[in-house]
Amino acid sequence: MAKLSIKGLIESALSFGRTLDSDYPPLQQFFVVMEHCLKHGLKVRKSFLSYNKTIWGPLELVEKLYPEAEEIAASVRDLPGLKTPLGRARAWLRLALMQKKMADYLRCLIIQRELLSEFYEYHALMMEEEGAVIVGLLVGLNVIDANLCVKGEDLDSQVGVIDFSMYLKSDDDIGGKERNEQIAAILDQKNYVEELNRQLNSTVSSLHARVDSLEKSNTKLIEELAIAKNNIIKLQEENHQLRSENTLILMKTQHHLEVTKVDVEAELQTYKHSRQGLDEMYNEARRQLREESQLRQDMENELVVQVSMKHEIELAMKLLEKDIHEKQDTLIGLRQQLDEVKAINMEMYQKLQVSDDAMKEKNEIIGRLEDKTNQINATMKQLEQRLQQAEKAQLDAENEDKKLKQEYVNKSESLQKEFSQKEKQLLQLETDLKIEKEWRQTLQDDLQKEKETVSHLRIETQEIINLKKEFIKLQEKNRQLKRICQDQEAALQELASKLSESKLKIEDIKEANKALQGQVWLKDKEATHCKLCEKEFSLSKRKVKLK
Repeated sequence: MAKLSIKGLIESALSFGRTLDSDYPPLQQFFVVMEHCLKHGLKVRKSFLSYNKTIWGPLELVEKLYPEAEEIAASVRDLPGLKTPLGRARAWLRLALMQKKMADYLRCLIIQRELLSEFYEYHALMMEEEGAVIVGLLVGLNVIDANLCVKGEDLDSQVGVIDFSMYLKSDDDIGGKERNEQIAAILDQKNYVEELNRQLNSTVSSLHARVDSLEKSNTKLIEELAIAKNNIIKLQEENHQLRSENTLILMKTQHHLEVTKVDVEAELQTYKHSRQGLDEMYNEARRQLREESQLRQDMENELVVQVSMKHEIELAMKLLEKDIHEKQDTLIGLRQQLDEVKAINMEMYQKLQVSDDAMKEKNEIIGRLEDKTNQINATMKQLEQRLQQAEKAQLDAENEDKKLKQEYVNKSESLQKEFSQKEKQLLQLETDLKIEKEWRQTLQDDLQKEKETVSHLRIETQEIINLKKEFIKLQEKNRQLKRICQDQEAALQELASKLSESKLKIEDIKEANKALQGQVWLKDKEATHCKLCEKEFSLSKRKVKLK
């Protein structure tokens, strides 16, 4: 039924010759048949109130597999009149047909059979090879132009009934072979033109992407050029200042030379008036002039050397300031960490002193307790001696013996109570000693951790020194990158020329596409020779020439 409905829809649409509406009967029957195909073997899902069986679930997966289907799914969800999942599925099928991408969407769905197994049984049509056949037949629907109004239709309550009378053969259909051949030729022509359009669109999109990437790279290079130009301007200003300082120094030296010349002329006049020693004075004046000119040249050379030294000193001072600031920051951090470590060490030392004092006090208490126990043992020995004397005197005085026995019993009970109390105190002191030992062990562990932190800080200082060396290497790399930037500017000029050529090629392709749209194909029987080269067609040479 799917094959018959698709074939009948294509033939009727081509004979109709216009865009199809939603009221067109073959189109309605096509949607009913497609709905039955998608429902075949669909698993029943339990809901809160009843069992649910809908095709919206698998169709909703298409937007995850095919990104271009997100627009259809979003528009279907936003439609106000749709309330049921079945209505959304019907609207989705109509929008996919209008986009001429129903075959592409369903092909992506059929490929992912693991996902389909969640919605369909293993014997379902979409899980078998017949599903792939139906998807291949749906490619022919790209010939049809449909204009369907989905917003106003009541898609939730429609009843899908297949009208078999539309697919019964009549006498007129039996003799329509020529008409079918014409339809097939028209379909081939239309498919060929659509494939050309798709290829041209893909090439245009790829060229646009290249143009965008080149424009982005061009903007980045322009920004880098602007930064380099600003640096050049700053250097030119510094050069101008240095030249102005040099001119001032030269002016001062010239003024000094003029003053010396005036003095020399005055001396010459005085020597002219005097007759004696004219030659000697003249020679001395010439010698002084030579010395002063030599001094002038030396001063100029020294000025040039001082200017260059000044630049070098300024650069060295800047670098030294940066290093000093960095070292000061690191020293401040290290000092803070050392202060913290010292404070922790002082606290640990104080705790150790407190624990040592407590241990001393407890040792003194233990010594006192030992003395008391010795005294108790001595008293016990004395009591034993008294008992022996009392036993000897028992025969003489039984009454006195009874009294002494009673006193002895009372004293022994009191002594036993004191002895038990002392034993309890000893047990408490032993537990305190154990706690003190454990606390001392924890303090030793903390000291070990602090030593590890100090070693870690030393390692970090070594890493900072290594980072400085890496910074110097990065400066060298920066110079190399500036050279590469100049090379890339030349490459950009070449790319701009190539882009202009590619744009011209795109315009030529568009003009060729426009020229192809208004042409009509010849029949295979009539097209025997090529219209351009006038050669005869053969099996190897395809009949693709137009009128």
